[in-house]
Amino acid sequence: MIYALDTNTISNLLRGEGNVEKNFRQEIIQAGNFYTIPLIVVFEIKRWLLDKPSKQLQDFAEQFDLLFQGVENKAEMPVAVWNKAAEIYIALKQKGQLIKESDMLIAAYCLVNRYTLITRNIKDFNRIEGLHFVNWFD
Repeated sequence: MIYALDTNTISNLLRGEGNVEKNFRQEIIQAGNFYTIPLIVVFEIKRWLLDKPSKQLQDFAEQFDLLFQGVENKAEMPVAVWNKAAEIYIALKQKGQLIKESDMLIAAYCLVNRYTLITRNIKDFNRIEGLHFVNWFD
């Protein structure tokens, strides 16, 4: 199985919040599953880490760089992902249930690649048909 890590999952992992680290160890390290990080998530994490530099955020940045080194394909987002994101946008717009565009791209990335998304954002991602996701925080 391949898991895609959402922005909030990585933030929780770096901060040691919830059960994210425990579940990461169980599912990735012990069970031998793989993980990836969508490039839009890399952008969101880097933006957070660079916004207000501090010693703690510098430490988080180093940890994140190590985490990203473990990603096999460096989380490419081919045209199929962008097309799927457009389809998600239209489907959600027609229902009057739009979510952030970055979340649509993350969902599209997971759907196109058949990855399971790890996120705490159940409220928004639950709106996307066919998306498999798990909450490792609780």
